[in-house]
Amino acid sequence: MNNKELAFTPAWKLQQLIFSKEISPVELTELYFERINSLNSKLNAYLTLNYDDALKSAKSAETEIINDNILGPLHGIPIAIKDMEPTQGLRTTLGSLTLDKNIPDKDSIMVEKIKKSGAIILGKTNTSEFGAIGTCENNLGPPCKNPWDTTKTSGGSSGGSAAAIASGMAAITSGGDGGGSIRIPASYCGTYGIKPTQGRVAKYSATPNWIAQNGPITRTVKDAAFLLQTISGYHKDDKYSVQKKVPDFLEYLKKDLKNLRIGWSSDFGHIPVSKEVENITSEAAKKFESFGCSVEKTEFKIEQWAWDSWWTTHNAHAYSNNGKLLESNPYQLTWYYKRCLKLGKSITGEAYGNALKQRTALITQFEKIFEKFDLILSPTMPDTAFSIENYPEKINNTQLFPDPWYGTIQFTHPINTIGNPAASIPCGLTSNNMPVGLHIIGRPWDEITILAASAAFEQSYPWADTIAPIS
Repeated sequence: MNNKELAFTPAWKLQQLIFSKEISPVELTELYFERINSLNSKLNAYLTLNYDDALKSAKSAETEIINDNILGPLHGIPIAIKDMEPTQGLRTTLGSLTLDKNIPDKDSIMVEKIKKSGAIILGKTNTSEFGAIGTCENNLGPPCKNPWDTTKTSGGSSGGSAAAIASGMAAITSGGDGGGSIRIPASYCGTYGIKPTQGRVAKYSATPNWIAQNGPITRTVKDAAFLLQTISGYHKDDKYSVQKKVPDFLEYLKKDLKNLRIGWSSDFGHIPVSKEVENITSEAAKKFESFGCSVEKTEFKIEQWAWDSWWTTHNAHAYSNNGKLLESNPYQLTWYYKRCLKLGKSITGEAYGNALKQRTALITQFEKIFEKFDLILSPTMPDTAFSIENYPEKINNTQLFPDPWYGTIQFTHPINTIGNPAASIPCGLTSNNMPVGLHIIGRPWDEITILAASAAFEQSYPWADTIAPIS
């Protein structure tokens, strides 16, 4: 196996190679840093590297392996962490110039679990400022670029993690999703990403947000189950985390899909979608019939007030967490985050109360849909990745709602509002060789069905060996 093949080997296979002492965590860590040194200047996937500490951790992991002492399932696996997660002693910017010199004295809950599992942190990946938009530009430096076409966005806000995994600059990566921030870059970069049910993964972060949830961005479905198993579960420091037993996600990858009822929507009743994306995702949805599932077109419509609920909540959280920056550091903020803060400042108690009522109505709407279906499929994104900072105003000559900056996230944000789990799985390439993602939405706490459906699709229509051109 040459270095490139090793770099793109699934993390679960790397685990087997490490545990059997066929490869060394030190050699693997050095390999990924070699790729980072070669590719990161072209992609800007990493904001901060953890070179010295990572090699120290790799040497320690190697010693433990030699002594047959396994810390956990991620022992010796090099991982990249989205820079929204505090990391003790390692620069954490949250994508903001205002935190350029920030060195936390405490790990987030997710990072704490990842470290205890024996993983080696390569560095922190690029994100939009405070994760506030579905692309990956900020004032810290150049935007994160797409490994399939470096003139195009990687998506966001977990764009750095998706770009890193798609280009072989990490074995496995973490992301966070408050309006699509795992699924958007997964779709654009041709990777797998799953947003768990709100409360499944305990989180302590610098910007608490009850509509956001951490999750994996990986090359394979099994890798995602592998990481999700590690980071899931209740923690006393996160009052939104739920004391539920964590399923064996890896075991449920083999779940029988026969008689599974699947609903398909190409547009959620109102979203303009490019013809090529619609055709590719529609054909992907039909393939589930070969697994013994029934696939039926559903005519449900998500009304535009669903946007108001998410947008109000999103901006209220932004102002609650960081409103002081409007006075203390306005010139260091991005245009889009200043906009969020200003809108958040103007939100009244009545408006926020109405947003919560709308959320309840949206939950009820989806509960009725899930009385008929076990999973819902749709496109993840209405089109493929667009040119950096050239936000589309129209698709198929139809104006995007509500504006060019947030008009592309209409499939993803409602799922954050209701709290359900959802994944984006690669399902094809367009004529210009750009990835397309299929959106798989499940009932609350039913990640196992999403993962099982994803694994079946992956096995029949594998994509992990399709490598982005930059690699």
